[in-house]
Formats: sequence, C-alpha cells, structure tokens
Amino acid sequence: MSATVTVVGAGLAGCELAWQLAERGVEVTLLEQKPLARTAAQTSDELAELVCSNSFRGAALTNAVGLIKEEMRQAGSLVMAIGARVRVPAGGAFAVDRERFAAEMGAVIRQHPRIRVEARVVDRIPETRPLVLATGPLTGDALAADLARVLGAEHLAYYDAIAPIIEAASIDETKTFRQSRYDKGEDDAYLNCPLDREQYEAFVRALLEAEKVAPRAFEKIRYFEGCLPVEVMAERGVQTLAFGPMKPVGLTDPRTGRRPYAVVQLRPEDLDRSAYNLVGFQTRMKWPEQKRVFALIPGLENAEFLRFGSVHRNTFVDAPAALDDTLALRSAPGVHLAGQLTGVEGYVESAACGMLVAFGLAESLRGGRFEDALPPSTTALGAMWRHLRTPSERFQPSNVVFSMFPPIDTKLRKRARYEALAARALTDLPGWLARIDAASVAARLPAAPAAPNEASP
Repeated sequence: MSATVTVVGAGLAGCELAWQLAERGVEVTLLEQKPLARTAAQTSDELAELVCSNSFRGAALTNAVGLIKEEMRQAGSLVMAIGARVRVPAGGAFAVDRERFAAEMGAVIRQHPRIRVEARVVDRIPETRPLVLATGPLTGDALAADLARVLGAEHLAYYDAIAPIIEAASIDETKTFRQSRYDKGEDDAYLNCPLDREQYEAFVRALLEAEKVAPRAFEKIRYFEGCLPVEVMAERGVQTLAFGPMKPVGLTDPRTGRRPYAVVQLRPEDLDRSAYNLVGFQTRMKWPEQKRVFALIPGLENAEFLRFGSVHRNTFVDAPAALDDTLALRSAPGVHLAGQLTGVEGYVESAACGMLVAFGLAESLRGGRFEDALPPSTTALGAMWRHLRTPSERFQPSNVVFSMFPPIDTKLRKRARYEALAARALTDLPGWLARIDAASVAARLPAAPAAPNEASP
C-alpha cells in the first residue's frame, strides 16, 4: 500500500491505531503536540501517557471490560501486550506501572519503520486524507472549535475528575490492612484504610463542607456517571459513598475479624509500590482542602501528595448523528475519529476504538470495504461499535457494558446471563480474527515476560 494515513494524537487510541496500520503495511504520520505542549492533565512527554488512573479495570470475563480486553489480546492489541509486560498487583483488576507502560509504548511506536512521529501542535483539521483525529478528551480549544465548525454544531463537553496519588512512605500502615475484595488476586494488592461509623460520617461532613474549584462562568458541568467526584456522590446522601467507592463488602479487618463500616482502598501506582492511588476518589476540591479532608482517613493523617485530584474537560461528538459507519465525519469525508472523541469512555475502550478504525482503514486501502473488517456485534468490540452507531436522543459517552450486546434469549439470572454473553462472544470471535489475519500480527507483538515460576526464554 502506498497511501499514508495521518493520525493526530499519540494517546492510547492513536498509538494502537498507528501500530495496527503499520503492521498491515500502511505508512503512518503520527502528529503529537508533546514536547511542544501538554494538556492540563499530562505530566510527561511520553506517548500513551496514563493520566487518570493506572487501571484498565476488571479482568474477569463476566465483566464486559474484562471480555473486551481478552478480545483485544486475541486480536493482537499492542496496548494489551505492553500492559501485560508492566502489570502490577491489583486483585481482580488489570493495573499497570504507568511510567513503564508509557516508556515501552513510546519505544515500540518510535522504532517502527512505517511510523513517523512528528511533534506538532494541531490547531485546525489537517488537509491530508485519510486522516484520523485521536486527540482525546482534552482536545485543544482551537482544534475543538475547528471540529465544531466542520460539524456545523457545537461539540458536546462534560467534565471528569481525577483521583489523588500519595507517597507510600507517608502512609501509616499500622492503621491499614492489605487485602483484595473477596481475596481476588494477590492478597496484598490493595492497602485498605478502615473507618468506623463515626469516622465515616465525619469524613462525609468534611467533604460536603470543603471548598471546591468553581466552574468558569461559561462552563456547563456535566459529569460522567462512571467517574463522579467523590464530593458529588456525597451530596446524594450520607450513605452513598458507603455503597460506592467506600463499600466494605468482601473485606475483613484482621485486627477485629469483622467487616469495617466503610473503607478507602489504595491501589499501587507502580511495581515498586512507591505510590498509591485513592481508588474512586476523583475530586474537584481545592488542593489545601484535599490535604485537610483526606487526612481524616485513618493512615493518611500525614499523607504526602504526589498528585492532587483535579477536574478536566472531556470533549466528544454525537457519534450516531455526526459520524458515518466508518466513524468519519459526515460533513468531512476522509476525516475519521477514534478514541474518546467518538464517545467511548476509558483507556481500554479508547485503545479498542483505535484498533477497530485501523482494521477498517487497512481493509479500505486494500480496496475492500471498511465495514468488512469490523467484528460481529455479539462480541464486546462489536457491541461497543454498535453503541456508537445507535441513534439516541441524548447520546452519552459510555464504558463497554453488557447492555450494549444483542440480548440472549433466556431468563437467566444476571451472572449466568453475563457468562452466556461472554461465551457467545468468544465463540463468534475466531471467525472474525481469521478474517483480519490477527494471528500474524499478534506473532509480532512484544512478548510478556515469563511468570515467576516459569523458565525464562
């Protein structure tokens, strides 16, 4: 193939997309604003930087995001391969060392002979075609305005909040215990800060009273339900957190032999466990207030913050209305979108979206039909794509969930139904994998290191 595809944005979607195209013989120009500029949430000049969390979420196949990761792995995903290399203990979740992940992703992308990485701040939609915009939720104001101009309508926006990260050495572990919920995964994957009822209620009061970062006059705040700031959840009722991120189910405090009234879970940020993320504690509290309020959590009285929580913008389009069946702008043929701009939500879904756009573009550049490279809707990948193509009066971003799948004609209970949906997906997957020649690409992926009980190659 002689065509060159231009990709704007080297996050997870852009990097996965570029690599998949390159592995299929397509030349790629990957435009990335780093190191010339960064978004408000970025802290390094690496490609594929993880800025919100180090977790790719659940790994079980009875969870839709666990299923989509397995499908991506079988389809030859670069993100999944590198993630496996730098995975850190996280119980039933798939979490990675964020610095090593970005470093290894960047090395693979920059060393690929068919990928040319160019540092450029893109303020307008480039004229080159085919073009893919994969600039993510923090798409720059100028490019977002140009995208809105081309769409003929205002782009939609809401605001996400990210959780704080604290230094491990500053945690008083005499007041905490190590355990994963229901003992899933490694017993010491999570560090738990237990609270009794009095401590919990005092913490909730402090959250409600804390000074928050106020939106600017022209901003309309529309939070994503799956990533609500902790204080917004607290405003819904005093017990909301106890049934949300502070739920104690599946945990037993070894000092009392009982389940705590509430708990704050800390997840390691790196393999050395030198830093921890407060799981589910996205926040828009002002920084001094974060120090004061989080100090009420047992074990965090003297916590040192490596990163405070903050609020950031998320930009996306009304995909069913604005995009065609190839995720190209109806008003600008040849300009495709990938990742969170399309309305998928999360690292995994963004990378998956980039991968699918790459498969379709590669097929069309070979003279085939873009749609012929897409997976069946019974798979998690296909169900996610189906969500982006389903008309809605008020389209909203979403993580992949089983409600997106074509229903199973059964009256099974929820867990059994999820198991049946996953089984159907994995049954329908091999035919599609053969069609896209996934095996030959997967064979060229960086290999995961051997497990501790296995001989090194």
